[in-house]
Amino acid sequence: MAAAATAAPGAPGMDTRLDQETARWLRWDRNPLTLESAKQLIADGNKEELQKCFGARMEFGTAGLRAAMGTGISYMNDLTIIQTTQGFCRYLEKQFSDLKQRGVVISFDARAHPPSGGNSKRFARLAATTFITQGIPVYLFSGITPTPFVPYTVLHLKLCAGIMITASHNPKQDNGYKVYWDNGAQITSPHDKGISQAIEENLEPWPQAWDDSLINGSPLLHDPSASINKSYFEDLKKYCFHRSVNRETKLKFVHTSVHGVGHEFVQSAFKAFGFAPPEAVPEQKDPDPEFPTVKYPNPEEGKGVLTLSFALADKTKAKIVLANDPDADRLAVAEKQDSGEWRVFSGNELGALLGWWLFTSWKEKNQDHSALKDLYMLSSTVSSKILRAIALKEGFHFEETLTGFKWMGNRAKQLIDQGKNVLFAFEEAIGYMCCPFVLDKDGVSAAVISAELASFLATKNLSLSQQLKAIYVEYGYHITKASYFICHDQGTIKKLFENLRNYDGKNNYPKTCGRFEISGIRDLTTGYDDSQPDKKAVLPTSKSSQMITFTFANGGVATMRTSGTEPKIKYYSELCAPPGNSDPEQLKKELNELVSAIEEHFFQPQKYNLQPKAE
Repeated sequence: MAAAATAAPGAPGMDTRLDQETARWLRWDRNPLTLESAKQLIADGNKEELQKCFGARMEFGTAGLRAAMGTGISYMNDLTIIQTTQGFCRYLEKQFSDLKQRGVVISFDARAHPPSGGNSKRFARLAATTFITQGIPVYLFSGITPTPFVPYTVLHLKLCAGIMITASHNPKQDNGYKVYWDNGAQITSPHDKGISQAIEENLEPWPQAWDDSLINGSPLLHDPSASINKSYFEDLKKYCFHRSVNRETKLKFVHTSVHGVGHEFVQSAFKAFGFAPPEAVPEQKDPDPEFPTVKYPNPEEGKGVLTLSFALADKTKAKIVLANDPDADRLAVAEKQDSGEWRVFSGNELGALLGWWLFTSWKEKNQDHSALKDLYMLSSTVSSKILRAIALKEGFHFEETLTGFKWMGNRAKQLIDQGKNVLFAFEEAIGYMCCPFVLDKDGVSAAVISAELASFLATKNLSLSQQLKAIYVEYGYHITKASYFICHDQGTIKKLFENLRNYDGKNNYPKTCGRFEISGIRDLTTGYDDSQPDKKAVLPTSKSSQMITFTFANGGVATMRTSGTEPKIKYYSELCAPPGNSDPEQLKKELNELVSAIEEHFFQPQKYNLQPKAE
């Protein structure tokens, strides 16, 4: 299938395959908008567009699906949602003999695409219909929820699986289908392959697939909204350590949900912690699938997304801005400095603050130091190693995992099942797991815990920035810098990485990068790690994605990797200094020079025609 899918338009075999795909589409699609659009493309004989829509099916990976909404097997639409869910349903039936007793949870964000009639709620209802027609109970939320509510519900109600319809912080035309296993974490391989195969075997819609009205009165349909809302915030209260401080704090907060789902949930979280509600950015507080006030609905992009928040904060004399991405699983935090400037903390900086805070709060409650041996924190391999430095000094365990919360969630579950206490996990892409009752990143709990941290520090006349500096002085400065280049051509990306593996002759990695000497190399695409006695990497390897980490003689570490969801080659760099009074400005200068050398010698943007990140 894959070979045919990439055949050039007009190549023999291509047309017949497109004809087969479009013929099936006309037979199966009952959404009037996408059906009409397919008919129009065929009538116009628009080969290029037909190839784009019907050339290759969206690939189901460990992150599920993510693509633009539109017509055809390459896009998110009613029919591809039905086909995906039929495959997922058959796969679950094979894996769980008690699927009909336990069931699944389904929720959705507020995304919609009027031209194709697709929206998250409709996709969720069609998915629910698929399961219910097979006699499987479905816990379908009646309204939008944050993504973390799905893994929470899987664990809380002991279900077999969870589905969240969301494209998180992607551009407005996109949607996605994110899947959780019965352990409450995202799926890992080989489940993605098994589900993919089951989708291919169940493409034709089942007899009642399109009739979503049949679920309305079904005894198999449950709405968990009220009970889960109640129990989630009850569980969250256990992570509130200073209710009286929160009640009396003079600190003011501004919150934005960036036109997504976060508003009422963060309001409830503040209430659970005894806070006055944060000021909500009025233009962004209600869900709006058009995301009218931002270019990209991604708080990771920094100040551009936060312009309205800063204006409201200046007006209301608020010192802290909390920003969730549209599905409220990520969090950005900004603080007004004495200079009047706003400082947006990076994911690594907030990871340092939250890790320090959760450990400090744990230590207050647990005077018995023998419990340290069961205490764990996790972060991904491209995130700052600051937690490692804190763990070394304080005596708890730190582990790193591959990039992405699916790895941290699954590892956390393994540790918890062994009786360990997983206190915190984070990744630099502003994702934080502060409460292990959600085994994924959760921007709702992270927002209110950050607010409590800021309020507590304010009672000591300290700002977040000052506390961050104190952490670096105590545990060693960790200066990070990350960015990316855009490249739409897979062939070019492969060439760039193969060049690094054969840098000076066959099978030789580079020994220097400009003036910087390389002391270690780990390649998680091939499984090579020269720091291990047998030269084999300890972390799992994946041939389908590119990822190389260079360790430098000056204490620097840099990772180059491809993105699973975007046409980017990303890099992450960090300079770690031992504790003591190092000069952060000098370290920054050194790191900037290292990054410039990596861009010039390893990325070679002119040679490979790469677009830099737009500032």
